[in-house]
Amino acid sequence: MNEKLVQLDQAKTAITDLAVRFAPKLLVAIVIVIIGYFVARWVSRPAAKLFAGLHIDLAVRHFLTRVVHGLVLLVFVIMALQNLGVELLPLIAGLGIVGAGIALAMQGVLGDLVAGLSIIFTRPFHIGEYISVVDEEGEVVDINLFSTVLKHPDRSRVVLPNRKIVGEVLHNYGNIRQLDLAVGVAYDTPLDAALAVVNKVVAANPRVLKDPVPVIGVAALADSSVRISVRPWVEVSDFGPAGAEINQSLVQELRANDISIPFPQREVRLLAKE
Repeated sequence: MNEKLVQLDQAKTAITDLAVRFAPKLLVAIVIVIIGYFVARWVSRPAAKLFAGLHIDLAVRHFLTRVVHGLVLLVFVIMALQNLGVELLPLIAGLGIVGAGIALAMQGVLGDLVAGLSIIFTRPFHIGEYISVVDEEGEVVDINLFSTVLKHPDRSRVVLPNRKIVGEVLHNYGNIRQLDLAVGVAYDTPLDAALAVVNKVVAANPRVLKDPVPVIGVAALADSSVRISVRPWVEVSDFGPAGAEINQSLVQELRANDISIPFPQREVRLLAKE
């Protein structure tokens, strides 16, 4: 019983000694890391302004700002470890071994990281542009190291892992899109009058861009009508509502000008047997 009490006293003494020796150093190390966090934030702000002044792409700017923030914080973490008396070379060697194991276990994440760096620096698309890739499409709202976020016209969002984008066929519409509308008029309609009405409707819509010039013309001679193609350009955000507005105006203006929009019909002849 006495031996156990002696061992307990020795343990308490050892713990007290360690606390006295290392508690101040640990406290100072924590303070150093906290200061480093705020210094990193303070340094990253003028760095972001500097990158913006250099007209660097937004995604690259965000990446470089995070790198600056991380490097400054790393310097303070190293200072905190040195204050605790940690030997950095053995620690770095140990982290290298652990990092190799983590890399094998997280190949998909590392693939996203490498693909993200490729996207950021090669810039196949930018934030605000409309893209189509791997059976998904939408407006690019965010590009980070691991994923790219697309916004659909219905306001839903799709998060694409970057490794699914790099190496795939990518369709970049840019900041504008071309509507693909059509209207049919009767064969006995004066085409000049019909095309004049269509051009008037398209020109009157405020969402339609003046440049590039809208493409309007006879697209096909269908079974029941002459098909007029209407393909104006609009901003990405106006793609949905512009089509609905133009279609409604086309119906109203063609009716107002007594231009018929024929519905599909077939002529059936019955031949009586003699």
